[in-house]
Amino acid sequence: MKKVFYLSFPLMVLLGWCSITWAQPPISEATQSCLDCHAQVTPGIVEDWRKSLHSQITPMQAMKKPIVERMLSASKVPPDLAGTVIGCAECHTINPDAHKDTFEHNGFQVHVVVTPKDCATCHPLEAEQYSKNLMSHAHGNLLNNPVYHNLVETTDGVQDFDGTNITYKPANKVTTAESCAYCHGTKVEVKGKEKRETELGEMEFPVLSGWPNQGVGRINPDGSMGSCTSCHTRHRFSIAMARKPYTCAECHKGPDVPAYKVYMVSKHGNIFYSMGKDWNFEDVPWVVGKDFSAPTCATCHVSLLVDQNGNVVAKRTHQMNDRIPWRIFGLIYAHPHPKSADTTIIKNKAGLPLPTELTGEPVSQFLIDAQEMTKRKRNMEKVCMSCHSTTWVDNQFARFEHTIETTNAMTLTATKVLLKAWKTGAAKGLAQGDSIFNEAIEKMWVEQWLFFANSTRFASGMAGADYGTFANGRWYMSKNIQQMKDWLEFKLKAKKD
Repeated sequence: MKKVFYLSFPLMVLLGWCSITWAQPPISEATQSCLDCHAQVTPGIVEDWRKSLHSQITPMQAMKKPIVERMLSASKVPPDLAGTVIGCAECHTINPDAHKDTFEHNGFQVHVVVTPKDCATCHPLEAEQYSKNLMSHAHGNLLNNPVYHNLVETTDGVQDFDGTNITYKPANKVTTAESCAYCHGTKVEVKGKEKRETELGEMEFPVLSGWPNQGVGRINPDGSMGSCTSCHTRHRFSIAMARKPYTCAECHKGPDVPAYKVYMVSKHGNIFYSMGKDWNFEDVPWVVGKDFSAPTCATCHVSLLVDQNGNVVAKRTHQMNDRIPWRIFGLIYAHPHPKSADTTIIKNKAGLPLPTELTGEPVSQFLIDAQEMTKRKRNMEKVCMSCHSTTWVDNQFARFEHTIETTNAMTLTATKVLLKAWKTGAAKGLAQGDSIFNEAIEKMWVEQWLFFANSTRFASGMAGADYGTFANGRWYMSKNIQQMKDWLEFKLKAKKD
């Protein structure tokens, strides 16, 4: 027994030493300097980072993994970053000249807002893919589109009643920042600098407007668009968090984008809430049937999936529309996905920045063709067929596409009522130089497509059919058309009297 003990002891020491060095890889002097202060000033941030993968592995170590297991896509990283973990300084002092929010802080040139351009140092493919994604253009697609900017104004603007008319005051940027721009993203701008008393004495900091924000299309001080922390929340940057539906629910809850509420009542959601606590949300690649047994949002739209033999089912992509042929929410009619992530370039025959005419015809030159739609549909079907038969998947997609047809038809009916209201003078539209979102019938029309048709399509696409019937679904589309018709008849009768 003694012989065994003496032979084993050096091995035990060596194994213990290896585990310690692996658990505590090198930290740069700059990051250690940050940690020395911020462990006291912002301990929550520091502890989040300590639990992150960034604090536990260096880029050099990560790049030695097989390609299918890597979480970084760079073929090489700068030598001064490769051998230490990714910490405070590596993210907040990189590319200082590109950042208008860079300021001197305890001897370092620090910037507040870490951007996709910064993350691209280690994750260039992900950043490039995200830049082609509608999400990265979400700020401009909303606020640089005159039609949708007007929808924001009539939603966020403060109304007043002067005794006869309702007037709208322009939407305040602060209101919009916690309303539409919370998810679409603000424009973060440097407005100067200010001195503040801190626990470590007086310090100077940049004054930022549009901050804080982690919206998907945030315009950053370095000119980049987007925010990786929308899904990979700082400073943990957890892949497990990004893979769970709670993260997507922050912006996709409804009633305009009810993905999470539909998921809750779907069969997939049922399985997740019942069994998900036993799933593995950490491993890369993600093994279908072994690590999880029902899809979350990331499964269908983002994640690298393999079967239990290691065969790739779906490549990881941060260009979410790689698997999306249809654009089903946010616009008046569902239509083929836009070719460009910048949808402000789209103009219909009427000159409006919309991907369809008001009567539903698609503006085809700006939208993907049937061949590309089929390709993207096949990408999604591969994910579905990891668990379902071809017949099941084909029938599910057939139902979904039928739902697109019927919801577009119900939106067209509502549009016909609105067009009659404009034509007869019961309401004022673009022809009269007025907003198309400020009168009662117009607001009912918006609800028809923005709430009710969207909800019905989501319910159909995500196999959560019950939500699309009475919960902001088909019942409300039917009811809304009747209310619009009754409103129009009342106004026309009052006009005659």
